[in-house]
Amino acid sequence: MTTTRVEEDSLGTREVPLAAYYGIQTVRAVENFPVSGLKISRHLIRAYALVKLAAIRTNTRLGAVDAKRGAAIEQAAREMAEGRYDHEVVVDIFQAGAGTSTHMNINEVLANRALEILGHPRGEYKELSPNDHVNRGQSTNDTYPTAAQVAALLGFAELRRSVEALVTSLHRKGDEFADLPKAGRTHLKDAMPVTLGAEFHAWANALARVLELLPPVEQALAEVPLGGSAVGSGINSLPGFRGGSVEELARLSGFPLKVARDPFETMQSRWPLGAASAWLRTLALELIRIANDIRLLSSGPATGLDEIRLPEIQPGSSIMPGKVNPSAAECLDMVAFHVVGADLATTLAIQAGQLEINVMMPLAAAELLFSIDILSNYLPVFAKTSVDGVTANAPVLEKYLLESTALATILTPKFGYLKVAELIHESSRTGVPVRTLLVERKLLTADEVAKLLSPPALLGITRPVP
Repeated sequence: MTTTRVEEDSLGTREVPLAAYYGIQTVRAVENFPVSGLKISRHLIRAYALVKLAAIRTNTRLGAVDAKRGAAIEQAAREMAEGRYDHEVVVDIFQAGAGTSTHMNINEVLANRALEILGHPRGEYKELSPNDHVNRGQSTNDTYPTAAQVAALLGFAELRRSVEALVTSLHRKGDEFADLPKAGRTHLKDAMPVTLGAEFHAWANALARVLELLPPVEQALAEVPLGGSAVGSGINSLPGFRGGSVEELARLSGFPLKVARDPFETMQSRWPLGAASAWLRTLALELIRIANDIRLLSSGPATGLDEIRLPEIQPGSSIMPGKVNPSAAECLDMVAFHVVGADLATTLAIQAGQLEINVMMPLAAAELLFSIDILSNYLPVFAKTSVDGVTANAPVLEKYLLESTALATILTPKFGYLKVAELIHESSRTGVPVRTLLVERKLLTADEVAKLLSPPALLGITRPVP
């Protein structure tokens, strides 16, 4: 029984699996680039399908493709946008420059599905061609960056929800812990008191501020080069294709996409992808800081800070019984470390553009979209395992607060900086609490010390002035 079909391109012939929707150029790419086994993002497949759907609708309306072929390609593109052919997009993320291999993989799948819809065998490209019909008036050079930017917008919509959910979880815990005073720390040394709630609210607000930086990035991504064809001039496309296809893609995607103000600039430069990657790096750095703070506060229990307790989600050691680690925070660190590293790879790809095109954009797109995916996937898990279920260790919080030598800072207006510093150094040297030294030296009465160094008085001066 025949399991393959023979297809021909400008370089010769190749056998293609009979059941495959992809074709000869995809087979060549799989042969030429057996690099990582990693496939392109689902967001990029969907975005490319929407690009092709917008293009065929515009080409059919303009008469560049006949209605019969146009309807078949349109149906195939709608099906691809629904995820039905993700398994047919098989080219490695490391491939020929500019993304031609992925682009032709998409074109061939759509062409063969359209041939099937029209009642023709797969591979009968004389009836409907991946180049002449699916790709009419287009190029890898304008469709790939357009698809990459729309894919980033799709991914950011998911990631925004994940970050917002984490912000909500942190604020919820901030409210729960609002009345729990604790020792503050600067340089990892004793500092003036805060509340545990203030720490959680600060983490939430840091992430919220990062989210405030996202709209300008999304605005940059929304200006797309579709219609520029090979170099920006729109060669081989009919008048009206550029504006019509972008307008249709905006409607299909739901994003406020715009025709490039300078079509040659948007062919040459991939800076919007660079801006998106830089935003992800900023988010990752804040997440690393928060995860590490949580690891510090939950360290111990006997030999660390032990100010908060995390949910116990799995055993932490193969040799030490009963050991439980801050596993979710550790995983978040690793996810965020990868995002920071991916930003460097993306940065190198963005600066590698030459003249009319950046041939390294498949790497930039792959790193960007992978970073979006791993953050979108893991932040809800982190919120559930390391935020929603966290509890405060109130006795330890109180102990550290009352033992902190930094409490003496409140004495500075009364006794002066040098005198208070002397008391603190003596306390550290002798182990006698500052409050005891104050009474022993008859600087204050016991009642005055209790009132002046009470948690309410100390927290009163740490709260923001209205």
